[in-house]
Amino acid sequence: MDYLFIADPLEEFKIYKDSTFAMMQEVAARGHRIFHSQVGQLARLESGVVESGVREIVLTGDPHSWYLAKDAVARALAAFDAVVMRKDPPFDLEYVVATYLLELAETQGARVYNRPGAIRSHNEKFAITGFPDLIAPTLVTRDVARLRAFHATHKDIIVKPLDGMGGMGIFRVREDELNFGVILETVSELGARTVMAQRYIPEIVDGDKRILLIDGEPVPFALARVPQGKEIRGNLAAGGVGRAQPLSPRDLHIATTLGPTLRERGLLLVGLDVIGDYLTEVNVTSPTCFREIMDQSGFPVAARFVDAIEARLRLH
Repeated sequence: MDYLFIADPLEEFKIYKDSTFAMMQEVAARGHRIFHSQVGQLARLESGVVESGVREIVLTGDPHSWYLAKDAVARALAAFDAVVMRKDPPFDLEYVVATYLLELAETQGARVYNRPGAIRSHNEKFAITGFPDLIAPTLVTRDVARLRAFHATHKDIIVKPLDGMGGMGIFRVREDELNFGVILETVSELGARTVMAQRYIPEIVDGDKRILLIDGEPVPFALARVPQGKEIRGNLAAGGVGRAQPLSPRDLHIATTLGPTLRERGLLLVGLDVIGDYLTEVNVTSPTCFREIMDQSGFPVAARFVDAIEARLRLH
């Protein structure tokens, strides 16, 4: 079978921890061919066909020069057995246009995971509002007066943009915060940008847990990303340290509550973020933490993911 991975440039991969690379390794181990493309190479031709410039790559096993790439060729997306969308945010207009192109390719027979329409309709911050019983008190607005009232009620809150990733742009605002006005002006861009505010969850000191759902079923280990020093963010990109641990009963409840719904919506792979007892994000663009969970727990996350794709393909 031929797998196309639409992802960031290969030279930017950190293969010791990259989930897309873990997927590629599993695909190669099964004897399938791997192709790579970037969103900027997608095109809808005059004929109507959606194609991309792609390169077949061969994994070498050498961590310093980990792939060999063949010459680029143009190929219709429908010609691949599976197209795996793994482009990292930012979720800007170009990302949205990529989902339009991928959605058109689906009408031509392409099999895309996650489904592009589902990616587009699930903002990774806002999506939690669809599950109000599982989240901490949450406000979404660009009205500064409402944000101030929310802070006055809850005293200690988190304020963050709706399009951030890796912990970027997150502020904790305590009751005595002297720079609250400046923080609100910065995050909301003087009231021009909608933001999310949530009551601060003190269990963040024990980690921001990443729970992976594969075809609606939870991986039995979460990765608790523990903040270091005085940092409030557990994101690995912000310096958090990852610790694989079995799902707690509450983790399992959250995962099994969301799993069937998200699967039905066309989301084969989802990364839920949980702090304490509360759902905080629903990650659908390019969920990570495969490698850390695999290395620390021994659970074959990448194999489970490729199994899920192959099961879907058998249904076509």
